[in-house]
Amino acid sequence: MAYPRPLRPKERELLESVLPDDRAGYRDYRDRISAMEVLAQGRRGEGDLILGAPGQEPDVQSPLPPVIAFGVVETSRGTFTISVREHWQGQINAEIVSDRLEEIPDNLEEKHRWSYSNWTPGAASPASGGPVREIPVDPNVTLGFGIQERRIWVHERSGGMVHLIPITNYYNELMRHKQIRDARIALSSSSFWDDLGRYSADDLRAAFVSYNALRRRVELQADAVVMRPRSVGTFLRDLFRKGH
Repeated sequence: MAYPRPLRPKERELLESVLPDDRAGYRDYRDRISAMEVLAQGRRGEGDLILGAPGQEPDVQSPLPPVIAFGVVETSRGTFTISVREHWQGQINAEIVSDRLEEIPDNLEEKHRWSYSNWTPGAASPASGGPVREIPVDPNVTLGFGIQERRIWVHERSGGMVHLIPITNYYNELMRHKQIRDARIALSSSSFWDDLGRYSADDLRAAFVSYNALRRRVELQADAVVMRPRSVGTFLRDLFRKGH
């Protein structure tokens, strides 16, 4: 497929399905994308789209920004996952990926769709319909832990946006907060979900405040307690220096 090119109607519809118009933060992304075209295929291959203003040079070198919207559409032709990343230097990286590794047809018979972008505190998980452990961080920010699908996200009340949080980086901050130096635990983020009930709300909140100080995802209240930032490399060196 030749680039640059306009977004196909089905591509636009699928992207907008994870950018709800009734949420100010996502409405801003819809408005940005409405003025963009597909500049090039991204580094992740088929379905990875680099969107930008006509005439822009596509950025294929910068690290991929964080995901700000994620959802799934189940159809008679298989399952499509849709993600939109944070805008960076006037461009937006978006992915529409088929589980069959095929191009999106213009007509799809849909069976079901869901998106984390529609989640609000008090609701079940959009992905599984299962329980969500919620931790208020401040009056505007709530952490969500999707127990069945094993995902972490954070909801901003002001803009209505839901940001997915990578488990590994978050877990590192939790281990630092808990001062757990046993490598069998500290280096095993996969054990987090089995042990989730053992961590208090204060533990989970403090880990996120620290994580957010290092990798800003949301604005927190000015009086939020931020642990002293320390790189993961420093943490791991200290861990092994203690011989645990």
